[in-house]
Amino acid sequence: MADPTSTPSDRSTAYTNSIGRRSFIRAAGASAALGLFAGCSGDGGGGGENPDGGGGISETVTIGHLAPLNNPLGVGSKRSAEMAVAEINDDGGIADQTVELVTKDTRASPSEARTVAGELVRQEEVDAIVGTFSSEVTQSIMDLVSEFNTPFLVTGSAAPSTITEFVASDYERYKNTFRVGPVNSHFQAEVISQYASHLSDRHGWNTFAVVADDAEWTTVFRNRLVDLLKEADLDVPMVNGLATDTTSFGSVLDDVDAAGADAMFRFFAHINGGPMAARWAQGEYKFGIEGVHVASMLPAYYQLTEGAAAYETTTQSGAAGVTDITSKTVPFTEAYMEAYGDADDPPSKPMYMGFVTYDAIHVFKNAAERAGTVDQENNLDTIVDALLQTDFTGVAGQIQFYGADETYAHDLREERDSDGIITNYPLTQWREGGSLECVYPEGLQTAEHAAPPWMG
Repeated sequence: MADPTSTPSDRSTAYTNSIGRRSFIRAAGASAALGLFAGCSGDGGGGGENPDGGGGISETVTIGHLAPLNNPLGVGSKRSAEMAVAEINDDGGIADQTVELVTKDTRASPSEARTVAGELVRQEEVDAIVGTFSSEVTQSIMDLVSEFNTPFLVTGSAAPSTITEFVASDYERYKNTFRVGPVNSHFQAEVISQYASHLSDRHGWNTFAVVADDAEWTTVFRNRLVDLLKEADLDVPMVNGLATDTTSFGSVLDDVDAAGADAMFRFFAHINGGPMAARWAQGEYKFGIEGVHVASMLPAYYQLTEGAAAYETTTQSGAAGVTDITSKTVPFTEAYMEAYGDADDPPSKPMYMGFVTYDAIHVFKNAAERAGTVDQENNLDTIVDALLQTDFTGVAGQIQFYGADETYAHDLREERDSDGIITNYPLTQWREGGSLECVYPEGLQTAEHAAPPWMG
């Protein structure tokens, strides 16, 4: 896909579209004014000189943002970050300090991510970093950002190992890292198993094939999910991992069909499954296509597949803004669409990473104001403690983190309803004509899940 942005790096202090610095979603309650906000950016974390001779008060707080800008998902994250910063500045900044955003393009490459993350912490002297899409990219910069004590709020990648093999296993070294979303793939697998039981109840589907990216984040789906499905008395006749550069899907579809599956759970973040959907619809295969597919989150996906996407589903944080996950979800989506719905470059909606990045910047603001500092060099523990106190109503859901002594230390807590159903990783389904509906969980539904008509 062509790069929809003009430059790989962008410094932004305001949201400059036609709706300008208008506030979209006001946080409940005004932040308490802080008399001292030490160590803001521009002084290496230690503080520059102020007119009164005191140390550490600067005029700006600088937030770095990392995303693959050759991917609409990364562009949506950048735009959402700009909206969050503009809203915060419109409301007085962080403790009366102006917030500046610096975006760098990771190009979905671990080596490039290390380079640009180095620029953020060394040259830009950022006070926090938000973003990263793939788990491989996220993990590639964790040593670097921990060396600089930079708070790192992950907003795109889902591998549990980011937490279990880094934060939880060497807490003092990696305590600067938190995942704001999505829920990690351990919980994503549970969501899918619960959803499978829902499909069984609704359609009588009891046999599921599992096909996934051969990537770090999908390991759980080829292990825990299979066990969970079997525990629910559902059959799993096929489990297959595909190279991330796979472009031919005929044999995969035929294998799923031969296995007698009622549905295929596919987990694609790197693979573009659009050609698979086209072949599936054209061949009227007698199974549904469910699971996770990042490409199908693109607002233009239905048109790009010429309608073949109808009846395909995907999980996605924020549910594409089609349902009231919180009171903020739809207003934020509408504000984004007002600004970018007619833009030449996709996406016309935030996509899942945009929802999470927007929330992450607000989470950092609130934590910084509770801590009374962004001086991570001297006060990282104070900032970490403030982040651990987070209980924030965001556009993608309620945000709380697991504690330092828990298995998933600093990871996003899953939300559950009274029946134990995880609610902060909803599923959407494309419908004929190009509408998008939230079909699971039931408390967020805008429509019931529909089976392809050719399945009878």
